[in-house]
Amino acid sequence: MLTFEQKQAIIESFPELTRKDVSMKRVNYHYEDSLYDKTIVVQHLHPNGNGFVYVAGIPGYEADERGLVNIREATEAELRQAVGDAIQALSEEKTEREPIEQTWVNGDGEKLVLKEELDAWNIYHGLNLEDSFGDYEEAVDYLKEERFKRVQGDAQ
Repeated sequence: MLTFEQKQAIIESFPELTRKDVSMKRVNYHYEDSLYDKTIVVQHLHPNGNGFVYVAGIPGYEADERGLVNIREATEAELRQAVGDAIQALSEEKTEREPIEQTWVNGDGEKLVLKEELDAWNIYHGLNLEDSFGDYEEAVDYLKEERFKRVQGDAQ
């Protein structure tokens, strides 16, 4: 495990971060040029080695409900990667994409519509909600089990 001083040296090697001391000898590191309201990259780095890096929405990290990943046991490479990824994420504009909407039809000509809505995949029969799933693959598996096929030419 890296010491507090080693973690500090790694984090402070990123010149775009600003150190801010907080309570109980903990330290935060901010990215002042963030394109978002969120500026804290490293939160509550403590002399005992505990601390967090903000990685919300960055693939490859298992963040808690606040978007933070614990760095207590992080190696030098892992810490550098997490801090670099966090800075990059706060530097890039998020591109909004259109939600997915697909039409599916069965052999009898019945039509269902699969829509991505608020982090869910909903299947509609007309205006009525038929079913809802947590991810796209689950919804597609259901449709296939019910012998529906996707109408070609729909939005991806």
